[in-house]
Amino acid sequence: MIPEAFCKRMQDLLGGEYPDFYRALQEKDTHGLRVNRQKAEEEIVLATLGFSPTPLSFVPGGYLVPAGERPGALPQHHAGMYYLQDPSAMATVAAAPVAPGMRVLDLCAAPGGKSGQLAERIGPRGVLVSNEIVPARARVLVGNLERLGVRNTVVLHRDPAGIASLFDRYFDFVLADAPCSGEGMFRKYPEAGEEWSPENVLLCAARQRDILHEASKTVAEGGYLLYSTCTFSPEENEENVVAFLASHPDFTPEPLSPAVEAVTAPALPLPGREAALRFCRRYYPHLAPGEGQFMALFRRTAGGRGECRYRDASLALPKRDAEKLRAALRALLKDPPEARLVGENLVAVPDGFPIPPGGVFMGGVCLGNVNGSVFMPHHQCFSAFGKEMPNRLDLSPEDGRVQAYLRGEEIPAPEAGAGYCAVLLCGAPLGGGKVSGGRLKNRYPKGLRLPPA
Repeated sequence: MIPEAFCKRMQDLLGGEYPDFYRALQEKDTHGLRVNRQKAEEEIVLATLGFSPTPLSFVPGGYLVPAGERPGALPQHHAGMYYLQDPSAMATVAAAPVAPGMRVLDLCAAPGGKSGQLAERIGPRGVLVSNEIVPARARVLVGNLERLGVRNTVVLHRDPAGIASLFDRYFDFVLADAPCSGEGMFRKYPEAGEEWSPENVLLCAARQRDILHEASKTVAEGGYLLYSTCTFSPEENEENVVAFLASHPDFTPEPLSPAVEAVTAPALPLPGREAALRFCRRYYPHLAPGEGQFMALFRRTAGGRGECRYRDASLALPKRDAEKLRAALRALLKDPPEARLVGENLVAVPDGFPIPPGGVFMGGVCLGNVNGSVFMPHHQCFSAFGKEMPNRLDLSPEDGRVQAYLRGEEIPAPEAGAGYCAVLLCGAPLGGGKVSGGRLKNRYPKGLRLPPA
């Protein structure tokens, strides 16, 4: 249901462009797919899909899924070879000046599509902190990042003020994809229209101003802050940009990527505020495939660079068990990463990042659980490092063992050696297990398994 009051507002804002906008909202929603090049080669993904997606001009590896196709049901999705994401959401990260090696914060990160993009963009020497205030959504975020096999990401559960208290001018790039009234989701989620009201728009706008203020504290001098929403209201978009720049004189507006600019519209005009809004962009469903997005980029021009305001909570391996644990890792991986203890887990922490003392949902790649000198590999270890494990079972989508493995069944594995073994799909890590007597005992997590045949 699209609220009548919303339609009237948009007609007033868009004028002669409104009929095209309204017509687009009556059409079926679109679906996007972004190839996860951390795990899979683009050519292999496209060759195994069984359909031909349409490339998106503004997102490397981004595609539009043909109507009627269900890529989420394919085993390639389980292997994290791609992420299903709305094209307008993909445009947000694609528009930003994110470079390899950066320290990056995704402040409102669940369900994880933008975090996955950011993790790929910054590469193995970068560090991404993905934060989510709602615990249930933080668990979804962790699950998606595990599936994507990211190696450079820490997931935290804090409110924006709590994040700002930890990281003083620490990040090179911060994404504040703020919770909003969801006007850009009316076509995809009918309940969004049922929950919409002018009063909620104003409540969201006030909350977003607080989020932006806290986010600004974490940006280093010379770093970037990208503000985005999936809504159309000027109160949550242009008016918040103007208010932010007026109260934060050490930030200046910056242009977004030309490729994203080419498929989006400029900001709505606010008299006397042209300089503040000149680089903001609006993504509309009648201009490009997707739902809706607003994007504004700022750069910090003063303030210096700070550090983390806490002591690292991760621990070195205990001396008496260290060599046994390292030997277990060497048996599993050709070139094991440096590992530290976070709780009872052996973790590959990205690039020496100091782990906070609380609110940590994922401290990097969980290599496995530690009980004294006994090491039990974790699913995330297989997902992130499976390609580099000497003992691998590489299957094709047509191999009946793939579906059996995803159902949690024991499968024949005469090609694999004894011991822990990574299960791959077209070279992309799917999970793992333990081989004995030519059969692989399944270690695919129960919560991810397909129902029995």
